[in-house]
Order: sequence, then structure tokens, then C-alpha cells
Amino acid sequence: MPKLTKRVVDAAEVREKDYVIWDDELPGFGLRLFTTGKRSYVIQYRAAGRSRRYTIGLHGVWTPETARQEAKVQLGRVAKGDNPAEERELDHRAITVKELCNLYLNDLSAGLILGKRGRPKKPTTIVTDTGRIHRHIVPLIGTRRVKDLTKADVGKVLKDIMAGKTRTTVKTKKLRGKSIVRGGVGTATRTVGLLGGILTYAVEAGIIETNPAHGIRKPKDRVRTRRLSEAEYRTLGQLLREKGEQEKYTTTVDIVRQIALTGCRRSEIIQLRWSEVDTEASCLRLEDSKEGESIRAIGLLVVEYLERRRACAVGTYVFPGQGEDNAFGSFPNHWKQIFKKSPLADITPHVLRHSFASIANDLGFTEVTIAALVGHAKGSVTSKYIHTLDTALIMAADTIAGYIQGLLDGVTFKQTAYAIDRDSRKASLARFFHAAVGDCRMKNEEAPLAA
Repeated sequence: MPKLTKRVVDAAEVREKDYVIWDDELPGFGLRLFTTGKRSYVIQYRAAGRSRRYTIGLHGVWTPETARQEAKVQLGRVAKGDNPAEERELDHRAITVKELCNLYLNDLSAGLILGKRGRPKKPTTIVTDTGRIHRHIVPLIGTRRVKDLTKADVGKVLKDIMAGKTRTTVKTKKLRGKSIVRGGVGTATRTVGLLGGILTYAVEAGIIETNPAHGIRKPKDRVRTRRLSEAEYRTLGQLLREKGEQEKYTTTVDIVRQIALTGCRRSEIIQLRWSEVDTEASCLRLEDSKEGESIRAIGLLVVEYLERRRACAVGTYVFPGQGEDNAFGSFPNHWKQIFKKSPLADITPHVLRHSFASIANDLGFTEVTIAALVGHAKGSVTSKYIHTLDTALIMAADTIAGYIQGLLDGVTFKQTAYAIDRDSRKASLARFFHAAVGDCRMKNEEAPLAA
């Protein structure tokens, strides 16, 4: 076996079968000759009880001298317990971001990806996540190997979405339907948050060791602070009265009014089932809100409305749509038609929810009470005891709904917060004790008769 030099390599003859010329100075280092005439440098070693072969590279790209140096490096690693051939094989099998996303989506559809409070993600969230993956993540980094992603790569995804590089028009399943995929700060922030969750999934699956999305500074999403003023509530009331006279908009007007009077999310009212309505306890027992099961105190105005509607109800849903037994489905289009070219053209159903909470704050209710009324996660402590609704919550719901209904009817209130001066508090206590003493006297008078 000669020492591998350029002269030896160039003079090596091609045979009918591949063969290896081994170097006589460096054991395990050799030149492989293929029947095609191609020549490549290799090393042969044993690892984990097996003989392994590792290809350094082609002759021409590598010279005998540079290949020999690389062979010494790799054989030195083998002596320390490494396995270069296996590492290269794993490297070649490393999955791309697109392949990782497909694995994630399969588990997501199977209910194996948990969201808030350890619950499977909701169908609507799955649709949203799928859209962000196919329209932002895959187009930008789908071909990249997951193991090669760096924090800088994730940061670039954030900036590219903010700059609108993934903006496009997508054909939807609806007839002639089109959807514009926009970028912007909000989309970028939420998409990178999703990417971080997918990479955490990869860490848990053993695909990568660390999550490159950790520590990425995301811009603060636009905080929605729009609320209705008292004048705008009166405008809304007038608009609902006018549109309510048209049979086409009757159901939509009722839904808008109930969102305004309860502070519920749009989907919570549209998808409301009669099985979730408990007028005796003055509450809605929502089975699957954004925060999971949720109990919401509702005001007397809402209770009486629901009782009237139940008297002639047919089917599962409070606001039924067309078809066998479906929820009302025309709300988005009707909303646009009702508010188009009106002074309230910029508002959304969430503005009504935010305004409900703002009115409650104006009236002096605490943050915990407001959170319980609108079903915020921060109201979870309160939700533990409202299975039998606290009287204070029902009173709060009555007060807020009554106040908002007054504004919708055109009433002008002189005072929007509870008076907390000492005289007012004393007067309130006096009324309370007077009523309590009256109740006790009546019970004492009735006792002899009962005996």
C-alpha cells in the first residue's frame, strides 16, 4: 500500500468494480475509485462495534495533502468517541421547517397540541394557526432546516412580515371569494409567537435542543382602546331602532344589543345555546368560551329579553340561522351593511365589549368584578364562587346593563360614578338597616300564627 500522493492518485486505474487504495502512513485513510472514474477520499473506522466509512470529498476539490489533514482531524474525533459518519447521516435526514410544520399540524388536528390552561386548541384557533403557517412561516423559511435556525433568522421573519413581504391575495372556498393576507405589527407578533410554539414542540420532540425564538423582542401589538362615548351610544341606539324596523336586520340588531348589554364576545352571543341560558340564576353558563367554561352574570333587561325569546324558540340556538339547526350566520355581512356610511363605521363588536367594561369602570366597579362579568382570565378567582352567583355580581350586571340601555334610549345621565362621600354611604346603610329591621318584624309577627 503506497502513500497517497497526487502521482499515485492520478495513476490509479479504473476497474470493473469499485475499490479502495489505503494509505500506508495513516491507517484508515484511503482513496476510493469508482467504475465511472470518479475518485474520493475516505476514512474507515469502528464505532459502537460497527465498521463505518466516512467520505471526506472528491479528488480535485481535495488534494491528497488536504484530505490527509482532514482525515487526521476526523480520526482524532473518533478516538474521542465521536461518530462522523452517523452525524453526517443525521444531518442529511434533518427535517425542514415545512416538514416540522406538517408534523405540528397533524398533532394539532388530533388535539395533541395544548393551548391555554392545558386544553386542546379550539377549531377556530386551529384554522388561524394553519393560515399563519401556510401564508407566512412556510413561504419565508419553509425550506430551511430546523437545526440550522438561529435567533437572527426568527428576527428576520418578524421584520419581513411587518414589512409586508408575505402580503398576498388568496382565493377562498367561497364562490368568487378572495382574502387579502396582510402583514403588519399585529400579524408579525402573533405569527412569531406561533413559530416559537412550533419550535418548542420541536424541542420536546427531540428534534432540536434549544428554541431560537426564545428572547426575541416583539413589538407591542396595537392596544384596542376604542370605546363608545355617551353620545355615540345614543347614536347606536337610534341606528338600531331604524334598522330593527327592517325584517332583514331584526336578528342582527338583537345580537348587537345583547353584546352591548352583556359585554360578551361576538361569538359567545351568536353561538349561544338555550342549554347555556339560566334565567333563574340570572346568568349564562357558557360551555366553551375563549377561557373554557365560563359563567356570566346578566342584567334583568337581558334576562327578560331571553325569557320572551324562549317562549317562541325552536331549536338549539338562541339566534338560529337558516338550515336544520344552525347558529345565525349573516352577522358579519349585516354588521357591515348596518354601520356602513354611519358615524360609527369604524367600530367593531369588540368595541361594544370594551365599552361595557369601560362603563362598568366609570360606575365604580372593581377590576375583579368587571373581569368576572366579561369573562377575562384574570377573573378566574371570582369564577370559583360564582357557580352560585354572588348577589353583588348580579346587581353590577343590572346596573351596567340598565345604564347602557338608558344611553341607547337617549337618556342623559348627570353622574357616571357612585358617590363615595360619607353622607351618601350613611344614607345607604340607613336604608339597608331599615329594610333589615322591617323583615325581622314581619317574621316575628308571623311566627305565632305559624305555631
